[in-house]
Amino acid sequence: MDSIKGILGDKNEIIRKLFYIFLGNFFCSIAINLFFVPNGLLSGGVGGLGIIVQYLTDIPTGITVFVLNLPIFLLGYKILNKKFLVYAFISMFVFSSILTATKDIGSLFVIDDILLASIFGGVFNGIGMGLMFRNGVCQGGFDVVAAVLKRKLNMNVGTGLMIVNTVIISLSSLLFGYKPAMYTLMAMYIGYQVLDKVQIGLNVQKNVIIVSDNSEELSTAILEKLSRGVTLLKGEGGYTNQEKNIIYCTLTSREIAKLKELVNEVDPMAFLTIYDVVEVKGKGFKTMEI
Repeated sequence: MDSIKGILGDKNEIIRKLFYIFLGNFFCSIAINLFFVPNGLLSGGVGGLGIIVQYLTDIPTGITVFVLNLPIFLLGYKILNKKFLVYAFISMFVFSSILTATKDIGSLFVIDDILLASIFGGVFNGIGMGLMFRNGVCQGGFDVVAAVLKRKLNMNVGTGLMIVNTVIISLSSLLFGYKPAMYTLMAMYIGYQVLDKVQIGLNVQKNVIIVSDNSEELSTAILEKLSRGVTLLKGEGGYTNQEKNIIYCTLTSREIAKLKELVNEVDPMAFLTIYDVVEVKGKGFKTMEI
């Protein structure tokens, strides 16, 4: 019992992760059963393969999803965080169950417009996957493959999924025609853009480089008023040949406005550059658990 608890985390963490597993998979199931399947659209990943099997054989998508997930978990077992995989396995059961339970929802709420179905299906799917990845869980299936690509190649989850699933959709176009495949690729692109936005959140991390003659005073202000660590890099002016300390630090987007105020107060002539960061690992920043 203690070993299981050690893998899954404490009580609060378990409740939080299970909540987002149910919520995220609910959004993804609605995307498939309300928007994709009734309009003849496909989907990426194991869910997409399940839709193809359902079109061809009438076997429920949920059953196919469960069967196809098993070998994928064997692939990720030796590479990924065990906690991530255990929750992914739980998520696989939940996703299969919700898919099966909501399979007739398309007959209750008819969305008879393939363009709207592509857009809103992509948004719902992206929100569902993003909520799960943001909280260290996933849907199983090709999400595990994307997590492997992130671990090995540091590839964005949305980008990894898009690459893998484009191959599946391209092959499925041979069976169902190019038009559904094109709409599906549009839905997937929207979904994975939403996924990355939800996973990263609105408070995006920023890297900051400041060249100032008052670097020590400015560093102290950042440490005290923003509670962020700074690194002083040694630099030399190319024109003046004067040695200077260059301030390097990472902040959230919400802290940038306060940083600009500090820079203007301490050294209005400072040279300041700010750019987005894809991922940050370290004290004060949250990293996806894979």
